[in-house]
Amino acid sequence: MTPTRFIDLNADAGESFGAWTLGDDAALFPLLSSVNVACGFHAGDPRTIHATIALAASHGVGIGAHPSYPDLAGFGRRVLEATPEQVYADVLYQVSAVSGMARAAGTALRHVKAHGALSTHAWTHAPTAHAIAQATRDADPALPLVVLPATHLETEARALGVPVVLETFPERAYLRDGRLAPRSMPGSSIHDPQEAARRAVTMVTQGHVEAIDGGVFECRPDTLCIHGDNPNAVEIARAIREALAGVGVGIRPFAVP
Repeated sequence: MTPTRFIDLNADAGESFGAWTLGDDAALFPLLSSVNVACGFHAGDPRTIHATIALAASHGVGIGAHPSYPDLAGFGRRVLEATPEQVYADVLYQVSAVSGMARAAGTALRHVKAHGALSTHAWTHAPTAHAIAQATRDADPALPLVVLPATHLETEARALGVPVVLETFPERAYLRDGRLAPRSMPGSSIHDPQEAARRAVTMVTQGHVEAIDGGVFECRPDTLCIHGDNPNAVEIARAIREALAGVGVGIRPFAVP
């Protein structure tokens, strides 16, 4: 079926560290249109960042920075005690590093997306959200920030004039207020490729997703995200592409707002 509309499909990537490997970026990247590159604070290291950027560029995949709390031991999934000033400096540092490495590789950084606990804390904590948005704008006023809709991160980015790209997660469960279900909640992660694909089609074509606590959350995504550390990430990406193609939706990088 010839596509009549398009959606971006992104995944977190470059999350290996030293001799430790996580995810299958080589198999996943051909199925995507954008990637979020770990910046060394929750995963990644200079050589991994460099290799991930080169791999993304070889597939024509849009490159984003994926800044985190400085939490290698917790994979960035623990909320750390950090002032807005510390968050600002940490995010600016990480975005600047990946941007510089992308430029050295003959390509360019295309977006910023906060990782893990830094992102989830910013959904409900305005000072943290403001610090992330400010750091993104100061790194490059043209860089869009990928955000979950109906959060402080969206509100603060828009208030600062930072371009916004709205994101949803087909392989994560939602609460009816729009937040992702905590990973401690049974059923919070979806590993069945066909179920993830069904949810992706519903998000894109119907503008909502079922909530794990009842009801639905209304959403109009610009991009869909797959977690690269999901053991079934490659199968999920393939299933999502096939399901979307079946309803006339193609995959390509989002237009920068």
